[in-house]
Amino acid sequence: MASDDARFGLLGGTFDPPHDAHLALAEAARASLDLDRIVFVPAGEPWRKASLDVTPAAVRLEMTRSLVEGVSWAEVSAVEVERDGPSYTADTVEVLSRRGGDWWVILGADALADLEHWHDPARIFAYARLAVAARTGTVIEASPALRALVPNVVASIDRVRMAEVDLSSTEVRQRLRVGAQVDDVLPERVRAVIERLGLYR
Repeated sequence: MASDDARFGLLGGTFDPPHDAHLALAEAARASLDLDRIVFVPAGEPWRKASLDVTPAAVRLEMTRSLVEGVSWAEVSAVEVERDGPSYTADTVEVLSRRGGDWWVILGADALADLEHWHDPARIFAYARLAVAARTGTVIEASPALRALVPNVVASIDRVRMAEVDLSSTEVRQRLRVGAQVDDVLPERVRAVIERLGLYR
C-alpha cells in the first residue's frame, strides 16, 4: 500500500505506440503538481476505438513498459489489459486509488472537452482530481454538459503547464509506415520492440 500522503498521476491511453510526448506530459504533470509517481495505464480494450485496427494490448503494454524503463518516477499498470471488457477510466481509478494516497487523472484540454461522453464521468471525481495540460494563457473550461453531471467539477481541475507538443501516435505510425525518421520522437528501447515485432508496416 502507498503512503496516505503520496501523490499519484494516472496517465491512460491506447499507447499505439507510446512516444516522447507521453513522457513529456507525464513529466509536466509531475512538476506542476508535485506528484510522486505517474502510473501509465495502457487501455486493454479502448472503447472509443472499437472499430479501429489497434495493436494487441499485450504488445502495447510491452512498448509502454519500454517507454518508462529507467524513469524512476514512472510505472506501468496492466490493470486494464488484464480486465475483460471495455477499458473505462472510472473503473481504473477506483481500483488504483485503493493503494492509498491522492490521485490525479492526467488529460489534455481536448480530452476535458469530451469528458461528458466518457463512461460514468462523475464517478472519476469520487476518486481523483483532474490534471489538465494546457498552454499558458489557455482557459480551461468544463462544458455545460459536464458541469451538469458534476456540479463542482471546476474545483476539481488543476492546470498542468507545458509547451504545446504537436505529436500524436497516429503521426508516429504514419512515419513508421513510410520509413521516415522517428529517432526524435521514439526512445530507442521502444523502437527496438517495434522493429523486433515488425509493427506498423
